[in-house]
Amino acid sequence: MAFQKVSEIIKEAPAFATLTDLAAAQLGGKVLYATDDFFAEKENLIAAGRGIFIADKFTDRGKWMDGWESRRKRTPGHDWCVLQLAAPGIIEGFDIDTHFFLGNHPPHASIEAAYITDVSSVTDWDTVQWTEILGKNPLDAGSQNFYASNSTDAWTHVRLHIYPDGGVARLRVYGVVQKDWTGVTAETDLASALNGGQAIACNDMFFSSMSNLIMPGRGINMGDGWETKRNRTPNNRDWVIIRLGHPGIIREAIVDTAHFKGNYPDRCSIEGCLATNDESVMNDEVEWKTLLPEQKLSADNIHTFASELAAHSAVSHVRLNIFPDGGVSRLRLIGIPSAV
Repeated sequence: MAFQKVSEIIKEAPAFATLTDLAAAQLGGKVLYATDDFFAEKENLIAAGRGIFIADKFTDRGKWMDGWESRRKRTPGHDWCVLQLAAPGIIEGFDIDTHFFLGNHPPHASIEAAYITDVSSVTDWDTVQWTEILGKNPLDAGSQNFYASNSTDAWTHVRLHIYPDGGVARLRVYGVVQKDWTGVTAETDLASALNGGQAIACNDMFFSSMSNLIMPGRGINMGDGWETKRNRTPNNRDWVIIRLGHPGIIREAIVDTAHFKGNYPDRCSIEGCLATNDESVMNDEVEWKTLLPEQKLSADNIHTFASELAAHSAVSHVRLNIFPDGGVSRLRLIGIPSAV
């Protein structure tokens, strides 16, 4: 029989893959436990990107792999690991990515979820009340494996089962943050992904994703921000739209150009609108009002605007405009949630 090379199967990402990755380390997700991570550490599962492959890199345990990989199981059973989501959320779907795991990927996987209020009280993960939200499904080698969740409840933890063993490069848990806004009256970052904010559209994100804008902390490098390509059109404007975690009044806007030194935007402005759904915003069926008139920006700097903000009523969506192009690391919109 002739040797048949295994290669990646390219797949179109489903709509749920545009949602927030609730398990991402960048957002605050954690991998708490694995039955076995002999060849490659469990923490790699939630790292940024799809992982890399270095052909001649080995450790004292074998081939170095950028993912979670257990040893070859010689006894009954299978391997699993537990992840803590960065925030409670409703899970819409998964990407069980076996990138570069070609001869050592698990043939099947399933996922359970739980809502745990005090993880420090857990001494045995098998005693947790788990609910299966993805049944046992096949995995393609070296490929993204997209599956929808069968639950509409909110969860804090997931358990990935692989059958019987092998390697997974990344696990993406796509969903919607569920924040309890009851009694929240203090100023907070209404745009933060941890508060349910989401970047829903932009005209360009050639170099790096719009979703980075609302991640926690400052960007770690130039790739950890939103950057558009160079635009040669006179008077060009690039833009990104963010749905706030809750409608509110914005008291302070912070535009951080960390690490953008030769490619920061010359100027920026911010607009807002009040809408009940994303579709009307995406179709430009709303009235945009200026919240922050055009302001000059500088390289690698935190720009705080408060007195420059125009008086306004509650907004649910904001549009950050940059002129003419370039990169912004983070956008913070500090405000008071409103009843609408």
